[in-house]
Amino acid sequence: MAQEVNMTQEPMTPEIREKSRKFLLWIGLVSIAMMFAGLTSGYIVRRQTGTWMKFDLPFTFWISTAVIIISSISMNWSVQLVKKNALKMLPNAALITLILGIGFGVCQFISWAALISRNIYFTGAESSASASYLYILCALHLCHVVGGLIALTVVYFKSLRTKYSADNYLGIKLCAIYWHFLDALWVYLFLFMLIMR
Repeated sequence: MAQEVNMTQEPMTPEIREKSRKFLLWIGLVSIAMMFAGLTSGYIVRRQTGTWMKFDLPFTFWISTAVIIISSISMNWSVQLVKKNALKMLPNAALITLILGIGFGVCQFISWAALISRNIYFTGAESSASASYLYILCALHLCHVVGGLIALTVVYFKSLRTKYSADNYLGIKLCAIYWHFLDALWVYLFLFMLIMR
């Protein structure tokens, strides 16, 4: 008589769950980094053609850079608060990060409006490859920021309902990793565009 096989799976431990979710997040981050590496490489190659239009970046790009760096600091504050089980302050820290993230997005739109006012367009007869690359790099980054804002919104509402504790804050950890990545990516893009324009 054939021996019966036990098909029941053992429940996933918190450690395994954290490792698997972090691994999946890092795969996503590496994919995003590779996409932007390809775009910035294309930018460099296209720049060598001799038909490159040079223009100054709007000052609001500097402001948005400062805003996203400060938001990374407040995100780190959220992580420190939950580690210390200071859960009353956690919603405030998460909300500050969320507001700063929205502020970053607003600054991006203001920057695009400033570019348009100087006749620097994404597409059309008056556009240039340098302007198109700038808009594409910024818009793609902003799309990923929107994903981060959704995650921050979830963190904020969960923190209001005290769903996190010093023993259970994987959602905040993952959100913090992603948000710090977006911060570092923007600083790279900003410096790249500043130096390579």
